[in-house]
Order: sequence, then C-alpha cells, then structure tokens
Amino acid sequence: MIELKNVSLQSGQFHLKNLSVRIEKGEYAVLIGKSGSGKTTLLEGLCGLRSLIDGEIWLCGQNASSWPPAQRGIGFVPQDAALFDSMTVREQIGFAMELKFRPPQEIADRTQYLAERMKITELLDRNPKGLSGGEQKRVALARALSAEPKILCFDEPLSALDEETSHDMIELLKSLKGEYTVLHITHNRYEVELLADRCLLLQDGILKRVDHLSTVS
Repeated sequence: MIELKNVSLQSGQFHLKNLSVRIEKGEYAVLIGKSGSGKTTLLEGLCGLRSLIDGEIWLCGQNASSWPPAQRGIGFVPQDAALFDSMTVREQIGFAMELKFRPPQEIADRTQYLAERMKITELLDRNPKGLSGGEQKRVALARALSAEPKILCFDEPLSALDEETSHDMIELLKSLKGEYTVLHITHNRYEVELLADRCLLLQDGILKRVDHLSTVS
C-alpha cells in the first residue's frame, strides 16, 4: 500500500503541494500528466530520492517519510534504466542482494530465477554496453525485483521502445499485476488502458483519480 498525505515537494523553482492519494496493496496505478507537471519529482519523493517539504508518505501501513531509500522496500526502474557500466548483467541483478549480505547461493538462485522470468538468461555475462533498449529495461526490472520489494515504481518504462518490444514489455508488466503494488508513470494512454487498475492525473499541481480518459484535456 502507498499513501501520500498532504505531500509537498520541490525541484528547483518547481513546487508540488498538498498531494494526497492512496494506492491499495496489489493495485497497479498509472500516473499521467503533461511534461513538466512533476510526475518524476513525485516518484523521486516516494522513493526517498527527494526530501519532503511537508506531509507524510506511508508505505505498507508505516510512516516512511524519513526513511532512506534502501529501507523503503521499493523497486525503482528509472526512465534511462541507469545500469552500471562496470557490472555484468548477473552482477547488476545480484547487487541489491549483496548489499543486504544474502548468502551467495541465494543470490545465485534468485538471479537465475529473475533472468529466466525476464527472458534474459543469455545476457547474464554481458555488460550493458551494446544491449538494446528493451534488454536494458528487462535488466533494470530484474534488478528492481531482486531484493523482493513490495512496491514497484516505474518512470516511463516503455519509452523509446519499438512496437514489438513495447508489446513484449507490456505482457511482462501485466505478469506483475496483483503481486506488487505499482506506480507507473507514462504519457501513453495505451499503457493506461492495458495496465491500469487505477489512473491518476497530475494536473496544475493537483493529484486526482481519473475514471474516464476522455475527460482529460
């Protein structure tokens, strides 16, 4: 579960004020809004990458407002994937587990499981350089899942993908529905129609539920 209570955030001269919303456990929420409306700023605040000015963030029933990112139980996939150039795909996936001092065999087993689920087993010993955009997104998703988060946050996870790759990624994201609580940012209404249990609109600094996309200007 994710709950924002009168959350205010700032990015440079840009402000988001008094944002409140509740996303239930296992719900797949998709957040839309014009470029520059603050969607990524909101996501960064939720993940602990940007400090709150005011308000509270509750995760799984606990006030996580002051928690550092590593303690929030969120798997974050940024728009550019942000893979580590010096690590193989295998090392990328296992990285979060190593930070938590998981046993080597557990790391190896979960890395193999996630690679199979993301259909990237043939990439495990490769470096990010030379991977396609779709392959990079799959690796980033596997890395986000590696520490067994309860919440997933996606920032434009299907951007810059060709139609076939985008379709494959949508099917992959569909497979996560109900298993995790998800907040997914996009500009694409097609993704809303295919994935969203709930659509949220960030407009003029206000966060509101949208029941019919035809009402969005």
